[in-house]
Order: sequence, then C-alpha cells, then structure tokens
Amino acid sequence: MAKKAERNLIVGLDIGTDKVAALVGEVNANGSIEVIGLGSCPSKGLKRGVVVDLELTVQSIQKAVEEAELMAGCQIKSVFAGVAGSHIKSLNSHGIVAIKDKGEVTQYDIDRVIDSARAIAIPADQRILHILPQKFVIDQQEGIKDPIGMSGIRLEAKVHIVTGNGSALQNITNCIRRCELQVDDIVLEQLASCYSVLTEDEKDLGVCLIDIGGGTTDIAIYVEGGLRHTAVIPIAGDQVTNDIAVALRTPTAYAEHIKCKHACALTQMAAVDGIIEVPSIGDRPPRKISTQSLSEIIEPRYAELLVLVEEELQHSGLKSMIRGGIVLTGGSSKARGLVELAEEILHKSVRVGGPEHVMGLAEVVKNPIYSTAVGLLLYGKEHQAGNITDAGTSNLFEKIKNWLQGNL
Repeated sequence: MAKKAERNLIVGLDIGTDKVAALVGEVNANGSIEVIGLGSCPSKGLKRGVVVDLELTVQSIQKAVEEAELMAGCQIKSVFAGVAGSHIKSLNSHGIVAIKDKGEVTQYDIDRVIDSARAIAIPADQRILHILPQKFVIDQQEGIKDPIGMSGIRLEAKVHIVTGNGSALQNITNCIRRCELQVDDIVLEQLASCYSVLTEDEKDLGVCLIDIGGGTTDIAIYVEGGLRHTAVIPIAGDQVTNDIAVALRTPTAYAEHIKCKHACALTQMAAVDGIIEVPSIGDRPPRKISTQSLSEIIEPRYAELLVLVEEELQHSGLKSMIRGGIVLTGGSSKARGLVELAEEILHKSVRVGGPEHVMGLAEVVKNPIYSTAVGLLLYGKEHQAGNITDAGTSNLFEKIKNWLQGNL
C-alpha cells in the first residue's frame, strides 16, 4: 500500500484581547494557500495584548486549536503566533560592510550587513522580534531591493527593528507550549496583517495600515516597499464597548453585540428614525434608544483614537510620503461611517481592507477580524522552516474523544 503523502500545513494563531483564532492553511503545489480549518474562542486571559491570566489564556488557545484541528482533520504540532501590546517598540537602523568575494554581493554579505545593523543598544528587558530590511545601498547607489550578484565595494542596509518585552513574549510562548505546541515564530500582528491586506503597489507608493483590534490599535507605515514605522496605541474596540455599556447601563456582552450590529462612527450618517432595544442590568425592563443617540456615544471615542493616530503619523515624519492612503482593518474597523470620519480627521483617502491571497474558506476569513490570522499563514509560508503538520490518525481520534468529553 502506498504511503500517504504528507501535507504541508501552516497554522496561524492570533492571540488577541477579544478572541483567539487559529487558522490551518494547506500549501498547494502551485504555492497558493487553502484555508482548511478555523477555530475561534473568546479570549479571557489577556489585557491589551498582554497575558494577565496564564491559565485562562491556555484554555482559550486550547479550545481554538481543537476546533481548527477538528475542521481540518489534522493534528496541530506548531504555530506562527501573533503578538501585540504597548510593550512593542521599534526603531530604524543601518549597517555598513565591505563586499567580499571579488566584489560581488552574496547572501553572506547580506547576513553580515544585517548583523551590523542589529548591533545597537536596546533596553535589557527588550528582545528583538524582527529585523526587516527596507533597502540596500551599494557604493551610494540607493533604492536596491535585492543586491545579490551586484558588484561594488561597500554594502549598506537600512532596516526596521521591532522589539518586545522579553517577559511578555515569554508568557505568550509558555501559554502555547502548555498546549503541547511548538512555536515556529512570534510575529508582530500588524506585520502579519500587512501580508494579508496590503497590495505591493500600496507598499511602493506609501501606505499606512491601522489595525483596530479589541485591546490595541496597531499601526504600520510602508514607504517605497519597506516597513518604515510601527506603533501601538492602547485604545481600541474594547473602549468603545465599555462606553456603550456605561452610557446605556447594559451588560458588556450586550454592549458588544450592539456595537457590532448597530455602530455608526459618524452621527450624521446614523438613521434618523432607527430604534434599538437595549437590555438592562438585573431584572429591570429593557429600554429603547435611537441610533443617533448611540452614534453620539460612539463617535467621540473613535474620533479620539483617530486623533492619536494623526499624532503618531506626525511623529513618524512620514505622513507626506503616505501617497497610497490609509487602510483600516481589524474587528473594530467595520463600524459604519468610520471611513468618512477617518478621512475627515486624517486628511487622506481611506478604505477598509479584509484579508486576501487565500482560498478555501475565503468567504469566511475575508472578514477584517481575521486579517492577522490570515497574514500569519502568508508570513509562515514565506518563512516556514519545513515543519510538516499532518493528520496522525490515532492521535486525531484521541483529540476528538477528549474534545467531546469536555464539551458534551
């Protein structure tokens, strides 16, 4: 009997403040990714991207992974995990080396110049997550993206370095390992989202991605095809939900439902005669509120967030180079009127972007809420170390049995 061919599977694990999402993607022979498994679970152990309860985080990851395994019919062994949080820092650096081997640039020269660029002082509690080349320079000739094979005497590299708090990153890793999973890589969430949402033309022209999640709003700015600036703002969808809960005196779960179904970020776009029924706390009877009144609660918080984004763009010094406009994504980017409000405050063209470049469950995962998870699959395909996640039949049946025992 012929041995069953191993399947080249990649797993993206988006550990967010509101939800944990696990996506299983199969890399086809033509290099495309087909999403074959999806698992999602409310996240209860994180606050603004940082683990605050190890056990609850482990449980959330376990449930999401088990759902994805059951749908995909495989045993997940390792994941590419997304990370966010206000502990994330970034800076630009550059390195210079002499070109060896008869004056032609080789991969060895590129490795040396990137090592030279990373030789900078960072705080003792920070750990380097990514070193992302922006462009290379050979003998003062700029704008080179791939210098291999080119001739010269001196090679320079301009890079973007992303760091994160070592303890926060280790806590994420520990949670994943306690689920008996290996960590292929820890990936900055807005970098992953860029893989799934932005086009190459936008990156070349200059674009800003704003990923509005539950606990944080993550910013990434590309100029001339290279990542030039990243930042994290600790205001996002959870603050909008909390404003609704406090103003309408309704439980948080109902406030979240109201936000997702009825949110309008611009009061002038809210329906004039729209009425929403709002459940009350305890045994009090439900009340009714107009959609315009709801918008008057929501708009100030979104406006505050966008003003902070505007300040970050000014601080980066790159706003004038963002000729491709602004792209909004993430679960809290879908509020009606948010594009118009963003254009009014940021003075740039704005669009809402969902994940692209995958097949399979494409209609499900094209929701902006899965931008990071899909991006982790695309990042994983580009950086995978050859790990194969295949369906081990006996182990799979054991996992199904355990899942049924815990959920029935």
